Amino acid sequence: MDDRAINLLGDYLRARRELVRPADVGLPETARRRVPGLRREEVATLAGISVDYYLGLEQGRDRRPSAEILRALAQALRLDESATTHLFALASSVPRSRRHAHRHRVSPTLARLIDSWPVTPAFVQTHTFLVLAANPLAQALSPAHTPGTNLVRTVFLEPDDFLVEPDPRQDFVACLRGLAGAEADDPDLEELVGEMSMRSESFRRLWARHDVGGRTHGRVTIAHPRVGNLTLDLERFPVPSAPGQQLVVYSAEADSRSYEALRLLAVGLGSVERSPQH
Repeated sequence: MDDRAINLLGDYLRARRELVRPADVGLPETARRRVPGLRREEVATLAGISVDYYLGLEQGRDRRPSAEILRALAQALRLDESATTHLFALASSVPRSRRHAHRHRVSPTLARLIDSWPVTPAFVQTHTFLVLAANPLAQALSPAHTPGTNLVRTVFLEPDDFLVEPDPRQDFVACLRGLAGAEADDPDLEELVGEMSMRSESFRRLWARHDVGGRTHGRVTIAHPRVGNLTLDLERFPVPSAPGQQLVVYSAEADSRSYEALRLLAVGLGSVERSPQH
């Protein structure tokens, strides 16, 4: 593991330690506390390791924490499955595997596939939420799905745009950190995080929490100026042939108002024929 990765591990431990309230782990809360969350010695005690060893992890002096210690730290810091996986990734000495020259190129097969879905909005994005390809219905649903648009910039800098609920900001930041993994020196990520930290206090605050994961599926409400609000189910799928890319698909329940709204948009695009009048 290089020095940069060690620092990332220490930053993560520190950030997560500050988010755990003493009461959450059965410790008394006192007015004399000078730090948010848990003290280093409290984390060490909960994890069953020495304070000096834990301090070495935060400072980057220890280079090979064992899986047993990582599991103990995850339990002490009350990390969920996604956060624990991220902790192990930061502590891993496995060489990085996401350095691909063509990560911004969408497979013609995948592009042809999503274009064949007339009433299913779908698009392909990078690990930094840059839209690479989108079918016509996705672009009709929102200009945020136009290729070349970055969704993180959209939800933070144009908050009244398209996603009504739930508030996507915390979810997008957690997804962004999870998709980036241990590659914090990735140039695309560095550029985006640097820009957003300068332009958005909300992004800067959420990024500092080191939340990881975000939703891979769920129900969202999207506002459209012509057909109104649509309630859609969202699914994110990794693209195995292009590490770092994700396929994002929206769908609506058959015969629902939102499905009919999607059909109306598709009719306007000429993708489907208008339903016969009864």
